[in-house]
Amino acid sequence: MAVQPERRPGFETLCVHFGEDRAANLGAAAPPLYQCSTFTYPDCASFVDRNPPADGRYDYTRTANPTTAILERKIAELERGEACRAFGSGMAAISAAILSCAKSGEHVVTIETVYGPTRRLLADYLPRFNIETTFVRGTEVDHFRDALRLNTRLIYVESPSSLLFELQDLTAVAKLARSRGIATIADNSNATPYFQNPLDFGIDLVVHTATKYIGGHSDLVAGLVVGSKQRIDALSAAEGELLGGVADPFAGWLMLRGLRTLGLRLDRHQRSALHLARFLESDARIDRVHYPGLENHPQAGLAKRQMRGQSGLLSFELRESSRERVFAAVNALKLFCIAVSWGGYESLAIPAEVADPRTGQKKWIIRLSVGLESLEDLKADLYQALGR
Repeated sequence: MAVQPERRPGFETLCVHFGEDRAANLGAAAPPLYQCSTFTYPDCASFVDRNPPADGRYDYTRTANPTTAILERKIAELERGEACRAFGSGMAAISAAILSCAKSGEHVVTIETVYGPTRRLLADYLPRFNIETTFVRGTEVDHFRDALRLNTRLIYVESPSSLLFELQDLTAVAKLARSRGIATIADNSNATPYFQNPLDFGIDLVVHTATKYIGGHSDLVAGLVVGSKQRIDALSAAEGELLGGVADPFAGWLMLRGLRTLGLRLDRHQRSALHLARFLESDARIDRVHYPGLENHPQAGLAKRQMRGQSGLLSFELRESSRERVFAAVNALKLFCIAVSWGGYESLAIPAEVADPRTGQKKWIIRLSVGLESLEDLKADLYQALGR
């Protein structure tokens, strides 16, 4: 009789149970919060010979903490990686990941519509350390290939990208990079491990701004990096410890709480966002809707191949897309609040000026983060605001 392979638990089951030892925690359903900076030793010998956490001890929260360790094990499993490192913000995670792959005199390729602070890091900050970056559209693998140099050491992708939600072919990009000995990083904050696993396509490191969907409640700031044990160990010992972007244990505990409902929340975000995207697409006042879940999205086929679903993020362009008209529409919204960030339970809207990737011309768009309010109320809010 053939031996059946062990069945991998479902995503939601992993979110609830993986990496937790309730027996060791007095049966507590929720893991304990180790809100402390330092850990004590019983004697001098154990202190001098310490090797945390390999020896089963914890030493200092900047290095490791029992609460964040549970989170890191759980996130690594959800992203189908070997290890994870938690950070105090999404940008701390992104900066550490990039610096673990590129050093002075080397070159990075990324997409033009990458997350704004990431673009500033690459375009404005890292050149002072002699790290240069080329920005490409990235919708075709040839865009990356044509930008490579002899000293290129990193390709950084974000799929779907910020604001315009264009995709990159993760398999093709990873294959190209590996053929040239180039590392790859993917920002998976939008899709989360619920809808996409870039490591499955050959990407080396995955980063998350966990402030967004993983936290889910707009009450924490945190970041995550996932990859092979070798890469994460090296990153943790260097950029993780020395740059000091440590995740606070309470933020780690809040992320564990957020994971309990991540699948449920994303199903609701997706359902409402798709409905609103179709509603906006049918409105004569709207010129274009940017949402990879739409059947007529230019990359709908790629989205179906490498993603299991879409988040609650979308953007759209008014036919009359002047700054004044866009501001008036956003100001008229009542349930959609005006604020940075996204991925919480509340719906948000912001105006943004972007360059059209087809023409290079600047235009104003409206980005929505569709929250967990009643869908009919959100639709009515958009309808009345567009009517203003």
